[in-house]
Amino acid sequence: MRRLALKVMLAFALVGSLAGLFVAQVLVAEVKPGVRQAMEANLVNSANLLAELAATDMAAGQIGNGPFASAVARAVQRDPDAAIWRFPKHAIELEVRIVDPAGIVVYDSSGRHLGQDHSRWNDVLLTLRGQYGVRSSPVDANDPQGPSAMHVAAPVRDRDGQLLGVLTVIQPNASFDPYITAAGQAVVRKGIWLALLCTLIGGAFSAWLAWRVGRLRRYAEAVTRGASAIQPERSRDELGQLGRALATMREQLDGKAYVEQYVQTLTHEMKSPLAAINASAELLGAPMPEADRARFAASIGEQAARLAQMIDRLLALATLEQHRSLPERTPVDLGELVRQQVAASEAKARQRGLVFQLRLPAAAIVQGDGFFLRQALSNLLDNALDFAAAGPVLVAVEAADGGYWLWVTDDGPGVPDYARARVFERFYSLARPATGQRSSGLGLNLVAEVARLHAGRVALDNLPTGGACAGIWLPAG
Repeated sequence: MRRLALKVMLAFALVGSLAGLFVAQVLVAEVKPGVRQAMEANLVNSANLLAELAATDMAAGQIGNGPFASAVARAVQRDPDAAIWRFPKHAIELEVRIVDPAGIVVYDSSGRHLGQDHSRWNDVLLTLRGQYGVRSSPVDANDPQGPSAMHVAAPVRDRDGQLLGVLTVIQPNASFDPYITAAGQAVVRKGIWLALLCTLIGGAFSAWLAWRVGRLRRYAEAVTRGASAIQPERSRDELGQLGRALATMREQLDGKAYVEQYVQTLTHEMKSPLAAINASAELLGAPMPEADRARFAASIGEQAARLAQMIDRLLALATLEQHRSLPERTPVDLGELVRQQVAASEAKARQRGLVFQLRLPAAAIVQGDGFFLRQALSNLLDNALDFAAAGPVLVAVEAADGGYWLWVTDDGPGVPDYARARVFERFYSLARPATGQRSSGLGLNLVAEVARLHAGRVALDNLPTGGACAGIWLPAG
């Protein structure tokens, strides 16, 4: 079961990790172009604004020493003292470059390109043709692998719309690399958190699933052992349906096995009394003294009674064992139950020269089935009467452990050590001291089944002073 939980958790972790990695890669792949596009849009705004401001000086032929050039020189020296997404900004990183209609640089805020022919560069070439001009090129044309910059151009026109030249704003791509890196790192962190969250959810789900499947497994194992078990899953989902299917299968298998077991057991147990009846019947067919005839006839009666008792107790035990729980519980006064059952057993006790002694509390109420409890007490009383020597047979009710013990004590020979662990087994019986015969071995097993139905327990032990004490504990009602 732990392997199943681990596999499910690892599956969730793998799916979460792959999903997080995929999302991170997609977002990181989209972040850089997105930032560049946003930067290009701002440069378009700046280029067109500066082109309008430069038009007057271009028309007057003083672009290199007019108000525009002075304003730009002052602007690039300013300290913005800004904090953009936790990154400080203390410099203006824009360069401004203007070419005439022939593509010759007539103004350069950096002073490095004056007089150069830029007509072949896309920002200038396309703008001179009336198109949108933009390019991303190395800052130093002699170092193709060096840092690059984005160039966005706008036409410079006079008031009549005549083209006076092209203004290009240049911004190094490295200026927005920190924002791209930070955004990518944020995406990766979120991806890791997503993977961890999926792993956590997977762990919780796998633990829940393993717990439910584990209950079904333990139920199936209990069914395999033949132990009593309650159907663990009653929900409407697939596991609940599986639990109901297992319970139905168990009931069908139990019913089949139960019938087979009882037929085999009943056949086995009936062989001995039937053999005795057979033998006695054959002997009765031959001439014999009247005393022997009476003895064999009495034997037939005894064995027939034994068969009847065995069948009655098997039927009672079958009824008990087919109950998984009591269908209905009612308050039962143990004191009154003892008095009634002892009165019913008085005749049998007198036949054997025994008497009952009662020790009952003022009130001892349990929740259960009165009929089954009377059967259990009847079997305890019969067992004590079979083994008692001179009596009395003590019947006592004692409060203990949140419930009541119903004890029946006799003064017989007690239970041998080898038999103490087996006395509540079905068909296990000890020879009666008075007759040497064995009972059906179903009485104490029936007591144990009644205790199970009432969530109780049974006990049987020898007394230090001699005799045995058998009892059933029932929870208080």
